Amino acid sequence: MYLQSRSNMALQCSRTCRQYLLHLAHDNIDFRLPEIKALLSIQGKPFDPSENFKETSPFLRLNGLSEDNIRNIMARTVCAKSAFELWGHGKTTDELKSSLLKYPSERMLPFLQEESTYKINVYTFNKTLVFKDRIKKIDALDFLPFQGKVNLKDPDHVFCLLEDYGTDPNNIPEEPFYRYFGRWIADGQRDLIRSHSVKKRHFIGNTSMDAGLSFIMANHARVKEHDLVYDPFVGTGSLLVACCQFGAYVCGTDIDYNTIHGAGKSSRTNQKWRGPDENIRANLRQYGTERQYVDVLISDASKAIWRREALFDAIITDPPYGIRESTRRTGSHKDIIKPPEDFCGESHVPVSMEYRLSDIFSDLLNFAAHHLVMGGRLVYWLPIYRPEYCEEMIPLHPCLSLISNCEQVFSTHTSRRLITMEKKKEPEVCEEDALACLTDPRYGPYQGLDSFREKYFSGLTKRSGPEEPRTPPDGRE
Repeated sequence: MYLQSRSNMALQCSRTCRQYLLHLAHDNIDFRLPEIKALLSIQGKPFDPSENFKETSPFLRLNGLSEDNIRNIMARTVCAKSAFELWGHGKTTDELKSSLLKYPSERMLPFLQEESTYKINVYTFNKTLVFKDRIKKIDALDFLPFQGKVNLKDPDHVFCLLEDYGTDPNNIPEEPFYRYFGRWIADGQRDLIRSHSVKKRHFIGNTSMDAGLSFIMANHARVKEHDLVYDPFVGTGSLLVACCQFGAYVCGTDIDYNTIHGAGKSSRTNQKWRGPDENIRANLRQYGTERQYVDVLISDASKAIWRREALFDAIITDPPYGIRESTRRTGSHKDIIKPPEDFCGESHVPVSMEYRLSDIFSDLLNFAAHHLVMGGRLVYWLPIYRPEYCEEMIPLHPCLSLISNCEQVFSTHTSRRLITMEKKKEPEVCEEDALACLTDPRYGPYQGLDSFREKYFSGLTKRSGPEEPRTPPDGRE
């Protein structure tokens, strides 16, 4: 019995106590690790990188995982290109060879059998090798006990030699800084970025969120099958499209009547008015996820319309910043005049007033604290005037813990930050805790956000030279 137990433990260790290599895409660098951490946390697994781990490196080694864990990550990630079971690594060719020779043969042999076929790929980061040099590197691996036949079109097993030449395109070394060799396991979901491109989408607006960032937000929020996800500034529903891809049910609200109903002027170049079937539901129908569409409503995010209880597994949104979309809420600074008693309201357009950015985010966090389930996540974009940025600008709430803070740079003076928060406790109703929230400066709205629009346009006028500014940050997606 003891020997059998030890044998089972050894087998389990051989399956899980391996090291895996993720080849990360070299874009949205600040978002990559939070995405991987979120996908690991869905599986209840810790993030355990190698000792010499660098956040900017395109290669990430992970410990303490099984192959199934890795496959689950790759089934969702848009920040990782490929994953490998790492057989060996080193700074030099000799170090790589020594590492490969030390790798347990019982882990290699199942993939090197005579009846199997294989191929070896060579990937170099930040350097292009001619075909002859690639063949030389493959030939140098002849000490590995491959017994099967080479099949370049449809092999049973794929192996890869990966070389890291650093990240400076103006200073590429002759020899790589580091080398890896491993068995390919799976590719990531980078194809989703192309298949869900906004350019190919049925219904779009001026501020429709980029497909890649939409999927990143859904992963940061740990959206999974049968979750209920809500976007309080839904716009044309780009974030709902991404969440549906991972099996969630979606709903949203927006104050803009035309956007919700797909009416008004089109955002497309050669089209003046939107068509009769341009709406959020049509977008989901386009990708085969219409059955997960709950509904969208015309609503003011500053006004409570939901019953006061935990309803949503995730809240994902991109509020307006006042650049391409105005920050408005219903109301007026003037005295409200009641309409006539016989007014039916069919042509009523609500009076709106400015909705300050500090109030938008304060309301958003308070809403998330009351309406997220325990452990649910809030993911949103925060506009930043970079010369004045400090950690105190990030809105906080006593019921929400800050998980990640990632920057997307637009120019030298503006950016936006993707903020991920997780609900850690229910809102307290006692007066003592309510008073603490009012008196603690950490939980008060940061008033500096209210002048973002003025600072943004002031920064544009100060720019010198003919360089065009990047697409201005704005949201509602």
